[in-house]
Amino acid sequence: MIERGSRRKALIYLAALMVALWVLVPILLIGLAAFSPKDEVYRWPKSIIPSHFSLETMEFFLRSYGVIPSLLNSIWVALLTLVLTLIIGAPAGYAVARFLFRGRESFRLGILLTRMFPTALLAIPLTTTFIRWGLYDTLFGVAFIHTAMALPFAVIIATGIFIGVPKELEEAAMVMGCSRLGAFMRVALPLALPGLAAVAMFTFVISWNEVFAAGILTVHNRTLPAHILTTLQASPLYFRFAGGFFMVIPALIFMFFIRRYLLHMWGATAER
Repeated sequence: MIERGSRRKALIYLAALMVALWVLVPILLIGLAAFSPKDEVYRWPKSIIPSHFSLETMEFFLRSYGVIPSLLNSIWVALLTLVLTLIIGAPAGYAVARFLFRGRESFRLGILLTRMFPTALLAIPLTTTFIRWGLYDTLFGVAFIHTAMALPFAVIIATGIFIGVPKELEEAAMVMGCSRLGAFMRVALPLALPGLAAVAMFTFVISWNEVFAAGILTVHNRTLPAHILTTLQASPLYFRFAGGFFMVIPALIFMFFIRRYLLHMWGATAER
């Protein structure tokens, strides 16, 4: 029995290692190419480790036309999407988890059904609507679309998070004088913060990597993925490596800052 448990644990660790290598090895290779001299990118046969590390490729990328403005646009859109998604998604998930109302299951299914329609089918209607509303080629318009894309998953995840928060704690807080809103803000929301951190990470990554909506709804105020996509065919190879690596950095930094909430959530799950 002990041997079977050890074998199962070893298989789990091996599977986790394979998944980690599947994710990290491409990032490592792109990072090595991004910090290689320009001439070594075209050298053949190409060595995995560059002869010396250089900032020449990254400096060329950062000094290219439109990169810095589009980078700032991406950060602004991702943060605005994150705030809107949490403001709407957390209360919506709490309502679905705590209240019984007619059509609750249909509502949960309907949230997921909104993801059935590809963004490409909505390109012309979205463009026409945004032009009429004055949101075309604005960062707020892109953030609204990203919020609509992330919100279904955020509500479903938040629902599962609040179901795991004991209802008795909120009832005790209301007995002590808190209102329903006060019990939510002082009891349920702090206990759900680790799970909401996962929602925040998921939302940030969706907004940061999304390219199609930003590409069709902007002309001058493009996000970084949309800007790189429009210049990709005319760009040299080292520009592509630098751009690919640079796209990963903000998401890694964001996950680094919220890691303690995720670790706390995993620790609580393990204790259960």
